[in-house]
Amino acid sequence: MARRCELTGVGPMVGHNVSHSNVKTKRRFYPNLCNVTLHSDKFGRGYKFRVTAAALRTLDHVGGLDAYLAKASDDVLSSAALKLKRELAKAS
Repeated sequence: MARRCELTGVGPMVGHNVSHSNVKTKRRFYPNLCNVTLHSDKFGRGYKFRVTAAALRTLDHVGGLDAYLAKASDDVLSSAALKLKRELAKAS
């Protein structure tokens, strides 16, 4: 399973561990992924996604899953989220 957010496309970033003597060694910063069930208002059912905590706050700010998917770019969405976005567009 990839460590990537299904809605925002955020993945691991690369940086350094810096010791007291200022020696730098490579490390990875993983996103804070959560397995959640998001409710669609239009279809009246839940969909399971693996998203970051920051994406959950964005969903609350925008007004829910349906509103977020309507504005989201297709290239960052996962295949499941893209399929749901297309179904929402058809239902409108």
